[in-house]
Amino acid sequence: MLAQIENFRREFAVFTITAFAHTMNKPAAPEKFLADFQAAANQPVWQVVNDEVMGGVSSSQFQVVSNGVAVFSGVVSLDNHGGFASVRSSPSPHNLAGCGSFLVRLRGDGHRYKFTVRTETRFDAPLYQCGFLAKLNEWEEHRLAFKDFVPTFRGRTLPNVPALNPAKVVSVGLLIADKQAGPFRLEMSWIKALP
Repeated sequence: MLAQIENFRREFAVFTITAFAHTMNKPAAPEKFLADFQAAANQPVWQVVNDEVMGGVSSSQFQVVSNGVAVFSGVVSLDNHGGFASVRSSPSPHNLAGCGSFLVRLRGDGHRYKFTVRTETRFDAPLYQCGFLAKLNEWEEHRLAFKDFVPTFRGRTLPNVPALNPAKVVSVGLLIADKQAGPFRLEMSWIKALP
């Protein structure tokens, strides 16, 4: 009986060491730029979508300025049951399989924003969101884990919807809502996906 236990221990130790070595030798997914506003080429087209789609009067614009920074700015209005402004990249398959988070370099205005992700191009497809606070006039990097993204539709959380699948990401964006009326300005340098 003692010999059998000792054999089991040896076999388990060999299995554990082999499994650990296999994990250590597995190459990590490389980081991947989804947008780099300091680079002139291969930039996605960005589309503004404000609450005017439901009768609101908020306004916003998205433009790349000369110093390699994209600026998302405008005015959020709560009139006519509105209250949001957003921008998103044009649909394009990114296949972020093997990645686990986004890293975004931003300088904000003290407002709370949401980073958004789409995995389908349909208008009524879920919008995955992860919130962050953009400090006032301070460049910072926000790491947003895929597991923290919540599936939503028109501001409501969707139950029984699968978690964000990185292999299906087709578009990313920014959103300001949550009754934050008034002017806003968010500067962005780049967006990466990380292992």
